[in-house]
Amino acid sequence: MKQFATTEELSVPSNDSDSEVSDTRHPESLARVMIVDDSVTIRRTAETLLKREGYDVVTAEDGFEALSRIVDKRPDIIFLDIMMPRLDGYQTCAVIKNNQDFGTTPVIMLSSKDSIFDRARGALVGSEQYVTKPFTREELLDAIQQHLKHGE
Repeated sequence: MKQFATTEELSVPSNDSDSEVSDTRHPESLARVMIVDDSVTIRRTAETLLKREGYDVVTAEDGFEALSRIVDKRPDIIFLDIMMPRLDGYQTCAVIKNNQDFGTTPVIMLSSKDSIFDRARGALVGSEQYVTKPFTREELLDAIQQHLKHGE
């Protein structure tokens, strides 16, 4: 079974007190989850569902914003829409997975497309799972629990 690094292992130690990395989270939150989707409805729905379960949620509306926020917020798991403007989900996933600091972060592809081709392309760029929209609360929680040890 593939082991994922903890957030602490991914953190880059810094002696610079002016560091822009903002990895503060509520102590009671289970894990930091990033939702990347160009649909405000999808982002808000997922954010609301996950916050109710105690997760710290970060959102981004496209791949470029996601890459910037990943560096700042250091999510434990990323849900990534495929069809987005500027930088699509496949391209964004490939960049994440080829990054030395974030390559072990689980990426779950979100899409309304459900063909074998789409699933295979997601796997080729390194995603751990593929969830079809519209998704359920249980599908999100199951993905988090499957890819993060005890949801942490």
